[in-house]
Amino acid sequence: MKTAGTMKKSLSLMAMVLSLVIVLSACGSGTGGNDKEGGNAGGASGASAAEDNPTLEELVPLAQKEGKLSSVGMPDSWANWKGTWEDLKSKYNIEHTDTDMSSAEELAKFENEKKNPPDIGDVGIAFGPFAETKGLTLKYKTPYWDEIPAWGKDDDGDWMVPYTGTISFLCNKTLVDKCPASWEDINNGSYKVFVGDVTKAAGPQMAVLAAAMAFGGDETNIQPGLDYFARLADQGRISKVDASIPNLQKGEVAVAIMWDFLSVGNKEQIGADKFEAHIPSEGSVISGYASVINKNAASPNAAKLARAYIFSDEGQINLAKGFARPIRSSVTLPAEVESKLIPSSEYANAKPVNDYKAWEKTTKELPNLWLEQVQSKVK
Repeated sequence: MKTAGTMKKSLSLMAMVLSLVIVLSACGSGTGGNDKEGGNAGGASGASAAEDNPTLEELVPLAQKEGKLSSVGMPDSWANWKGTWEDLKSKYNIEHTDTDMSSAEELAKFENEKKNPPDIGDVGIAFGPFAETKGLTLKYKTPYWDEIPAWGKDDDGDWMVPYTGTISFLCNKTLVDKCPASWEDINNGSYKVFVGDVTKAAGPQMAVLAAAMAFGGDETNIQPGLDYFARLADQGRISKVDASIPNLQKGEVAVAIMWDFLSVGNKEQIGADKFEAHIPSEGSVISGYASVINKNAASPNAAKLARAYIFSDEGQINLAKGFARPIRSSVTLPAEVESKLIPSSEYANAKPVNDYKAWEKTTKELPNLWLEQVQSKVK
């Protein structure tokens, strides 16, 4: 489930699905864009403009004829989806309903629900290729296609990433004299650092990858990241205290490594004056969530209209109001919204995973490597 202030469910499920993505990619089209039978089907309405790339304006009368939109995994409290649904109602008279669920559950509903199929979903990025290879998606690129980086979309519109997550540092200013803005800053400090359970969770595993990238490694070479955290463990600086909201409120966590939307959301919830959030300057990992439209959508044009709006300036600003960083860098955010996010200049060295097959292999090995090289030293 996606719940307010904890935008990590889908990302934590990515590692679980990566092996399925790789296996299915070997049998299907992967992200190579091969046509799938029925891949551009018009869904239940029969009025879909599915074989072209209609603009938002062209979609409006078709979507209004359908009159409603059903989403999964896009509740009001997550990434400020509420603002998007309110806009679709006030601007285009599209009624909306959502059923909150995890990425895996969303795709299962896409595949199995035939009588009243959902129209659109929001899934962790690794689930995008998985949905495509399963033949579950309706293609639609939106007018903003060219602005989306290659890592954030497939090649023909089966999935697109509207907002991102990047590994960051959240720092309690009352406990730390100089809040870290780099991995080297942490290395030079004396405070304890919360990383999380690297043996199980995708976020902490990505934190190790981020440190590895900062010091010359990548998804095929995680050792620099392990070495970095092993040094902290040797110094007794890996925290055993979970970076939960209650523990952050009580001042029991000095520095936590987590996704930027969690850092910013926690900071705003607990007290912006007490915390700082930064992207490590040497390097970090950027990931995201993917928009997927159901091939058998009951309202395919309303789903396309929703996607087009989500990627529009107004839609991207709505996401930013929910602390989710918009993927379109050309969008000018209102000053009061931008002021709450980590400055865009700090993302210069944030890189995506380029080889998910290699990363899937690494994540299988990482738990034991962490236990042997880092956890065994934690005091």
